Amino acid sequence: MTDQEKPQVTAGMRGASWDARLMTRPYQMVPYALTTQDGQRTLGFLFTTSGKEKTVVSLMHPREMAITHYLVPSVLDAGCACWVQGPRSIGNDLRLEHEIALLDVAAGMTHLRDLGYQRIVLLGNSGGAGLYAFYNQQSHASPEQRIARTPGGRPTNLAEAQMPTVDGMIFVSPHPGQGKLLMSGIDPSVVDENDPMQIDASLDPFSTANGFDVTTGRGHYEPGFVERYRMAQEVRVARIDERARALLKAKQEAKQRIKAGSGTEVDRRVAAHAPIFQVWRTDADLRSWDISLDPSDRKTGSLWGKDPFVSNWGSVGFGRVVTPESWLSTWSGLSSNAALEKTLDALHQPTLLLEYTGDQCTFPTDIQAIYQQIPSACKQHLRVRGNHHGMALSRDEEPGQRVAGRHIADWLRNHMV
Repeated sequence: MTDQEKPQVTAGMRGASWDARLMTRPYQMVPYALTTQDGQRTLGFLFTTSGKEKTVVSLMHPREMAITHYLVPSVLDAGCACWVQGPRSIGNDLRLEHEIALLDVAAGMTHLRDLGYQRIVLLGNSGGAGLYAFYNQQSHASPEQRIARTPGGRPTNLAEAQMPTVDGMIFVSPHPGQGKLLMSGIDPSVVDENDPMQIDASLDPFSTANGFDVTTGRGHYEPGFVERYRMAQEVRVARIDERARALLKAKQEAKQRIKAGSGTEVDRRVAAHAPIFQVWRTDADLRSWDISLDPSDRKTGSLWGKDPFVSNWGSVGFGRVVTPESWLSTWSGLSSNAALEKTLDALHQPTLLLEYTGDQCTFPTDIQAIYQQIPSACKQHLRVRGNHHGMALSRDEEPGQRVAGRHIADWLRNHMV
């Protein structure tokens, strides 16, 4: 692709997308449609400059297509190829089961090895970190030791999948896993899962009585309330887990009765039904509104905005609409296998961890726990000013994306090129 053919920067290419002006040399981009082990399709784009690169850096998110990710130019500047892959269901995590998503990753890794790359580095940004750490864990397990079924009971077929191992890992603003992230933000004052307006006042994070100032939009929560709140969050997640498993059990039992010849018309409907349910009020992490809790350079508010009454009760948010299977595999902080605390022990390759100091999604204590658990003898933790997407925290400073990009390019040159 020539300079004239490069995509121009527009108002819509912000946040986690690149600034095309950072592409310092002509590049080529080739799309590939891959078939996964279970017969599904996943789409990837390979960026190269010379065509002679020996190292490729792979970017992927479990529910987003990040083809214009802001770190692509930095990877190319380091002398590496860059592979950007999309999941099988781009922009829709309704049915996302992380165990099945590993088949998408496996198809990409197999393709890159078939292309002849000597080294593969996984770059997990935000939710991509949980996906890639999970893949790394399962790729190092023998086929018979890989997870055979999802938390919802679906066969994974991971034992039959070709899962090439990789040579390095980069984490950028990783959170502890989508389930752990949601459990930190889920509102435990919900009384009835079918009625989001019902509130347990003693646990309401946005009431004056519990430390929230409606006028300023900020909270100041007492340690006793924080402790009760965290415990109640786990109780609510466990309650939703129980609901999900009950729905799956009813479906399975109906199938068994039909197979045994005793099924009724109702059983046939239940066996065929694919239940979907809503999870309301999931933007209520106390750290978002009381920034004295786990302090950092972040501003008050969450990824979804400054007004918790809009983000917590609104239609947009993490895990808002799920199936029982996707809840248990992806969004449950208790049942998901894709939590970093469950997968990092397998990470022995050289690893770079980049923390944005103004991140409103993952917090300093989370990052420290992630770094400490990584067993690699060659690991590095760097802190860069920026929000979750690496954007500048003030108008007079360089965006964190660019600083992070230079750090990544240096690390790749020193360890992988």
